Amino acid sequence: MNTYDVIILGKGPAGIIAGVTAKKQNPDKSILMIGEEDKGLVPCGIPYVFHRLDDVSKNAMGPKPFLDAGGEVVVDKAVGVDLDARKVKVASGAEFGFERLVFATGSEPVVPKFINGYDLKGVFYVKKSYQYIEHLKEKANEAKNIVIIGGGFIGAEVAEQMHLEGKANVSLIELEDQCFSKAFSKELATIATDKLRDTGLNVLTSTKVDHLEGENGEVQSVVTSAGEQIPADMVIMSIGYSPNTALAKDAGVDLNSIGAIRIDNFGRTNKNHVYAVGDCAGTIGFLTGREDNIMLASTATAEARILGYNMFGIKIKRCFSGTLGVFSTEVNNLSMASAGVNENTASEAGVEYLTAKFSDVDRHPGTLDDTQPLTVRLFASVSDGSILGGEVWGGKSSGEIINTISMAIQKRVTVYELVSFQIGTHPLLTTAPTKNVMIKAAEGIIAQLHK
Repeated sequence: MNTYDVIILGKGPAGIIAGVTAKKQNPDKSILMIGEEDKGLVPCGIPYVFHRLDDVSKNAMGPKPFLDAGGEVVVDKAVGVDLDARKVKVASGAEFGFERLVFATGSEPVVPKFINGYDLKGVFYVKKSYQYIEHLKEKANEAKNIVIIGGGFIGAEVAEQMHLEGKANVSLIELEDQCFSKAFSKELATIATDKLRDTGLNVLTSTKVDHLEGENGEVQSVVTSAGEQIPADMVIMSIGYSPNTALAKDAGVDLNSIGAIRIDNFGRTNKNHVYAVGDCAGTIGFLTGREDNIMLASTATAEARILGYNMFGIKIKRCFSGTLGVFSTEVNNLSMASAGVNENTASEAGVEYLTAKFSDVDRHPGTLDDTQPLTVRLFASVSDGSILGGEVWGGKSSGEIINTISMAIQKRVTVYELVSFQIGTHPLLTTAPTKNVMIKAAEGIIAQLHK
């Protein structure tokens, strides 16, 4: 049995970045990564294989950076972990010993067993599996009527891309009043949902699925609680993901109240030299201070870098005191992004806030031929004006502006500091220096603070 200084279970973004970072910091340590499939996927790129990329191979992600750094990879399924014997068993029967173990086992789609007909043939999920998505794409190309259940980011993006592909009649069903409602404010969620509808996609909001009907074991339609019957020879469930923690639980690793692996600020579990990172690991919400589980590759890789640096002793401090959800998407050529607090999450947490927005264009002067509208909305504390959240929508610069807002939130920047933010501008690249949308939104909050 070969023994390694570190074994990482999982070959997704969290596992790869943790492995690369740990290996570069500790080149003398032997690190093995175990994953079930030879090829992986960029998780956030999955929707685009159904139209824009048009091929699963164009969204492939593999452990090459880890191999280049000197790591080793075994393509097999881990089926058992013995923490007392310090060994991992894989499906082929082989065993590998370890000094340190990292669970980076990701997440699995939620299976809605509460919906009768969920187990009919023709019901699919958006799994983060290369082989599964390849099969799903093949079946989608043959389908005539596709229904996607769940209007979050993945569901809405898959629905848009399948609709744009034009090979099937596509419907999107969402229980809430708008799509994207868990990440966006009501205003932005409404804008996003309207943009989806503008593509011609059949979007049914405020709609509850009652059951699926089938014939000879194959799905034929989706029936809503209002009795509407929507034809479907393919149904894609996209109602969320749950942490993949079965191996960890069986090994005696503690889970938190929502079923994720309980870790401290440096990814350490309750077991000595056993760590967890990514979707399978729990987090603490930036705003609530409560147990949470933000399943984003960007969050996972941030945590993975911290783990990689500190696996053999604390070298750098984890500087974020809670997980900050930073979301972005593009629907019908409109880019949209959010970070931190919005009116929905603030209300749930009982947080008082002030908000202001400012709209302009993303180039100057506005007569330039590639100019697009741009809006920034900020949320700030009523007590000291510190930035708690933000939303941006308009052109593609929205994706990077939200990252600036995210940094402002993490560093507890106030609206007073933001108005003296020294910026670089250029007519072909940015808004005008006289009316930077982020600074103008901050001024809107200052005006309220001094009423």
